[in-house]
Amino acid sequence: MGKRMMVVAETKDGKLRQVSLEALHAAYTLKEEGDEIIAVLPGHGLDAPARELAGHVEGRVITLDHPDLKTYSAEAYYLAFSRLLDEDQPDLVLLGHTAVGRDLAPQLAARLDAGQISDVTALEITDEGALFTRPLFAGKAFEKKRLTGSRGVVTLRPNNLPPAGPVASPAEIVPAGDTVSGTPLQTVIRDIVRKTTGKVDLTEAKVVVSGGRGVKSADGFKPLEELAEVLQGAVGASRGACDAGYCDYALQIGQTGKVVTPELYIACGISGAIQHLAGMSQSRIIIAINKDPEAPIFKIADYGIVGDLFEVVPLLTREFKQTLSRQ
Repeated sequence: MGKRMMVVAETKDGKLRQVSLEALHAAYTLKEEGDEIIAVLPGHGLDAPARELAGHVEGRVITLDHPDLKTYSAEAYYLAFSRLLDEDQPDLVLLGHTAVGRDLAPQLAARLDAGQISDVTALEITDEGALFTRPLFAGKAFEKKRLTGSRGVVTLRPNNLPPAGPVASPAEIVPAGDTVSGTPLQTVIRDIVRKTTGKVDLTEAKVVVSGGRGVKSADGFKPLEELAEVLQGAVGASRGACDAGYCDYALQIGQTGKVVTPELYIACGISGAIQHLAGMSQSRIIIAINKDPEAPIFKIADYGIVGDLFEVVPLLTREFKQTLSRQ
């Protein structure tokens, strides 16, 4: 009898997150003959994202639809998944290394009495089983780990694996019913007040334009926002810019902020402190713009521009607009 793999999908603002399809791709990579893949989608009002997810799944899509699951709550999600795990008994659970995934994964591992590997950036199949690669020491080293027990929980860093493609026949969507009601919740989230309203999720963006203390003020982020909009990317920041009050901490990238791995990272007025590098050093292409030719950021940059960001960034925006308009 084969293994049973469970992929935990996520939605944001009613839309399926890209990392859910990346976790699904990992499941297909690990799948052997006789294995079963189950995708689980928690939330509320899941008709559209469930149909989208089903178009990529060879197996079943189970929906956990309840008003208390609309916004992530550790207590409500654990309650919903506990009942599901007890019924399905998966051998492996895969989910994104997101704010939700980082909090939920250890709870699922404890419920299953399973081992856990977090922040996986690559995986490979060997004669001895699957090997999962994860970064250490702010990306200065990597380790390869394998699950030695019969069960495991794995979180996958967004933008490191390709998304699963569509399948010929969409999966069956199976509502799990009410797995939350019946047990009083100690905490219920009524509303979320967002400080940022970016169109692109920072952790999943293909292009990130970040600013540091060199932007000098909150208004200094406007040229960066214009460039990000042209490239359909997201705006980020160093802790220095956040501490100076130039932007909200929701944009912070680094050891104490978000970790991003975009295809293109443009660092504007960022010196390159080790704490910031921990959050973006694995980006595929890094472009640094800084007036100081000795700035540490140039040591890891693929391309460097020594100059004033307020002169360089508008020029880049204009050139990208012209180039993209011709495509």
